[in-house]
Amino acid sequence: MKSMYLPLHDGKAPYWLLNRMKRLAKPIITLIIEEFGEKEFFERISNPIFFQSFSNVLGFDWNSSGSTTVLIGVLKSVLNTDDFEIRVAGGKGLNALRTPEEIRKFADDLDVDAEKLIDASRLTAKIDNSALQDGYDIYHHAIIFSKRFWTVIQQGMNTKLRMARRYHWDVHSSNPEIENPHSGIVALRREKEVINLTSDKSRNARDVMIDVIRDGAFKRDYSKLISIVKFRDGISVPRRIDWKAVEVAYELQPERFEDLLLIRGIGKGTLRALALIADLIYNTEYDKQDPAKYCFALGGKDGVPFPVNRKVYDEVIEFMRSVIEQSRLGDFEKKKLLLKLAKL
Repeated sequence: MKSMYLPLHDGKAPYWLLNRMKRLAKPIITLIIEEFGEKEFFERISNPIFFQSFSNVLGFDWNSSGSTTVLIGVLKSVLNTDDFEIRVAGGKGLNALRTPEEIRKFADDLDVDAEKLIDASRLTAKIDNSALQDGYDIYHHAIIFSKRFWTVIQQGMNTKLRMARRYHWDVHSSNPEIENPHSGIVALRREKEVINLTSDKSRNARDVMIDVIRDGAFKRDYSKLISIVKFRDGISVPRRIDWKAVEVAYELQPERFEDLLLIRGIGKGTLRALALIADLIYNTEYDKQDPAKYCFALGGKDGVPFPVNRKVYDEVIEFMRSVIEQSRLGDFEKKKLLLKLAKL
């Protein structure tokens, strides 16, 4: 199983590079939409292989967590204009917190339902941060949307390991699905200590968790029971559980797991406790397998993270050569880019 190396990197892309990335990104995006349609653009940008390749072609490091932040920033600059009917909301840190505000602003431009997009944005963030517990906390969240489609790209960090992983969602035209929602997850390694409630193998566990909430079973002394179980198959018992949030959930009587996730206070600890209750008491197991499974780089000259596949490399170069030849770049800049590709 091969995967992409995403160490946490500080710093920013230099202005001279960022400016050129924007200038090159615009004709490539325009060409994709004009030649293949809007949906094809969404399919490609939600594809981890294309996303990473696009970042590399624009000149950013292949092995940096910053490739996510920088490329999303480039997409915001290019797409959030009158030239396109596609918008990007969110980003890193404080920009992620401003996602609802940006969605409302851009939704007016496109005449789409802002609140539905905001709900989708909140739910995808909650799913990758809490329903999938893989040791990485979401710090970068972006939603890309048009009148007909939307997709989400977000990134989490493990500060202890100094590593990041990127979560790519499938393209949607309506509400997001809780089950197997990712088109791919970029990671260096597969984690052993995982609670994957997004898996189809966790379907019964999700149902039991909802039943526990709805019938008030949490009022039995489950807190004492799970507190004496220190470990179960490598999954540690949560130290803090918001039992008040569980009681609020009982009063609201959520019908779906998605509804439970959106209740304030239902976070990682509470969901882990409910998953353990489903497992230990009702003998309903959840999926413990890490869903990260993709490889996105072309390799390295020293065989790190794996040897270069020359055939694949040549196919990528030829594809980007044809893109540049058909783009609307000036002749001088186009010639310089083709000369650079030729040297590869």
